[in-house]
Amino acid sequence: MDYDVIIIGSGPGGYVAAIRASQLKMKVAVVERAELGGICLNWGCIPTKSLLKSAQVFDYLTHSSDYGITITGEVRPDFTAIIARSRGVAEGMSKGIQFLFKKNNIVHIKGTGRLEGSNNVEVEDADGSKKNYSAKSIILATGARSKELPNLKQDGKKIIGYREAMTLTKQPGSLVVVGSGAIGSEFANFYQSIGTSVTLVEFLPRIVPVEDEEVSKQLERSFKKMKMKVMTDSTVESVDTLKGKCIVTIKTPKGPEIIESDIVLSAVGITTNIEGIGLEKAGVKTEKGKVVVDDFYRTSVAGVFAIGDIVHGPALAHVASAEGIICVEKIAGVAVDPLDYKNIPGCTYTNPEIASCGLTEAAAKEAGYDIKVGKFPFTASGKASASGDKDGFVKLIFDATYGELLGAHMIGANVTEMIAEIVVARKLETTAHEIMKSVHPHPTMSEAIMEAAAAAYGEVIHL
Repeated sequence: MDYDVIIIGSGPGGYVAAIRASQLKMKVAVVERAELGGICLNWGCIPTKSLLKSAQVFDYLTHSSDYGITITGEVRPDFTAIIARSRGVAEGMSKGIQFLFKKNNIVHIKGTGRLEGSNNVEVEDADGSKKNYSAKSIILATGARSKELPNLKQDGKKIIGYREAMTLTKQPGSLVVVGSGAIGSEFANFYQSIGTSVTLVEFLPRIVPVEDEEVSKQLERSFKKMKMKVMTDSTVESVDTLKGKCIVTIKTPKGPEIIESDIVLSAVGITTNIEGIGLEKAGVKTEKGKVVVDDFYRTSVAGVFAIGDIVHGPALAHVASAEGIICVEKIAGVAVDPLDYKNIPGCTYTNPEIASCGLTEAAAKEAGYDIKVGKFPFTASGKASASGDKDGFVKLIFDATYGELLGAHMIGANVTEMIAEIVVARKLETTAHEIMKSVHPHPTMSEAIMEAAAAAYGEVIHL
C-alpha cells in the first residue's frame, strides 16, 4: 500500500483526521482539488466571521456617542477593503494548514479523488491526467455545497450563493436573503449592518427555526431594530432578473408581495458532495443523500470510512473534526467512544450571537420530562450594561426530578464563547445545584449561566 490512510477532502473533518492519523504514526495523504481547509476555512466559517467583525466595528463607530466618544467626519464602510480583509484572513488560515501538513509529514495530492474499490483512489489533476494510489483505509470527507431550489437557480450574479456573497465587487443597495438558518441570518446581519437594505424571507413560522422559540423571537426583534425586513411563513415563488434588477415574488400569509432588490442570496441549506466520487462503483451504501455509516464511520465497504457533512448528524465544522478524530483512532485500534450527538453546541454569529446545546423547552416537554426553566436577561447583567450589549438572555432547562441539565439556549454578546461551559457540564452530568454553587467571576456575561440556574429554583439574586 502507498499509504496507511488516504483522505478525500481537506475541510475541518479531513485535515483534522489527517493530523490525528499522523500523530498515531500512520502514513497519510490528503486529496484536495482546491484550497486546503475546505469550505469552512476558505468560504464559510472563517471569512464570514471576518465580515461580521468588520460590521461590528462599523456599528461601534456609528454608535460611538453611546460610549462618550465623538467622531468628527464621515464614518462609512469600505466594502472592497472589508471583502479583501476577509479573503486575507482565509488565505492566512489556509497557509496555516499547509504548515501543519508539512509539520506532520502529510502528503497533499492535488486533484479530484474517486474511489476505485475498497483500497484504491484515482486522482485526476487539473490537466486531466489520472493516477492511482492505494491505502489500507480511505476516509471520505467531501463536505457539501450550497443547495439550489428549482425556482431559485443561482446564476452567480443576480441570484447568488454564499461564495458569491463574500466576494461581491460592489456592495448591493438592497438584498433579499432566502432562508434564515445560520448562513442566511449571518449574511443578512452583515449586509444590513453596513447599510444594505435587507429583506429576510423564511418559509417556516420563525427565523433560526432550529433554535428555542424564545431565541427566535429575540433575534427577530433585534433584526427589526436594525430596520431589517423579516418575513416568516413566506416563500419566494419566482425571481425575474431580465431588467437588471431582481423582481422577487413572495407568497405570504396575506397574499403575494413583490419586492425589488439588487441581488437575491439563496441560503436554503446545503447539498452533500457525494456525486462523482465512486460510491456506486465501490458499492458504498447511501440513503437520502448521505453515506450510511456506523458509530465509528465505517461504510458498507470494508476499509472505506466517511465523516462530516456527507454522513448523519449536524453539518457543523466541529462535528466533522470530532468525527475525524474518532474515525482515525478507531482505525489505529485506540479505545474510543462514539460521539454523543445529543451534546453538540450550535453557534450563529449574528449580532446578538446565538449559542445552544441540548433540548429546547418544547423538545423537553415532548420527550415527557417534568422540567424547570431558568432564564436570566442580559438587561440585568452588569457586564452587559457596561458593554452596551443588553439584548438577549440565557435560558437553562433542567429535569425537575434529578436536576439534570437538559438544554441551554443563549442569545447575546459573546455567548458563542460561553456555550462550552454547558457542553462540559452536560458531559460531566452536572446538576443545577452544582452550577449554582460554582462561583462565576464578576462582572462577566457568564454570570448569567449561574443566575439562570438559580432562577430555575427560585434562588436568583439579581432579578
